[in-house]
Amino acid sequence: MLPVIATPKYDMIVPSTGKTIIYRPYVVKEEKILLIALETENETAIERAVTDIIKACVETPIDIKSLPMFDIEYMFTTLRSKSVGEGVTVNLECQNDKCDSKLDYKINLDDIYINNLDIERDMNIKINDDVSVDIKFLSYNDTLTQAQRATDTEAAINSVAKTIEIIYSGEETFATKDAPFKEVVRFVESLNNDQFAKIVEFMQDAPTLSYDVSYKCKKCDHENARQLKGLTDFFS
Repeated sequence: MLPVIATPKYDMIVPSTGKTIIYRPYVVKEEKILLIALETENETAIERAVTDIIKACVETPIDIKSLPMFDIEYMFTTLRSKSVGEGVTVNLECQNDKCDSKLDYKINLDDIYINNLDIERDMNIKINDDVSVDIKFLSYNDTLTQAQRATDTEAAINSVAKTIEIIYSGEETFATKDAPFKEVVRFVESLNNDQFAKIVEFMQDAPTLSYDVSYKCKKCDHENARQLKGLTDFFS
């Protein structure tokens, strides 16, 4: 039998839990999965490839589908750094509207961080005097189907519905996981604009994979500053 190349093992801390897991770098077999998904330019296919690679490389038992999406993004970025190298080049446009210049900017994946992770949050949002909801961060399982929604409005409503864990109405408590999803959507659609905005604001302040970039445009000398967010900004 031909030999199999041994791979090193590393420790990683999962951002949302603070727990340490053991993983190995991904190899050609897993890289192939990612490259095929990237060629499709399909967001759902790429997300599935990312999670398949994490499942293959993380040796500590972990429920991938229940983890917040920022955990998934951070874990994959860490795997990518150890597997292929910590440097990745992204193509950035000049923020000057009158300039069409683009720049290849090399970032260090080891410097990526989770923004808004340490913010103290009240995970309960008051809807009115009788109704409130417990909120959670969207998990991989929640976000996987978003690309299949017909419109941006439907996607927003469904995202808010998936964010709600428990609904309190007077003395009654309703766990959304025990209710048909269409009923949760109906609840969201019954909110007024201000009530809906409260939940959207929570979602917008959720922890995000981030990297701060600043550079001067070589063509127009404009000082550019932006924050890269999420996997698509780093690997698109």
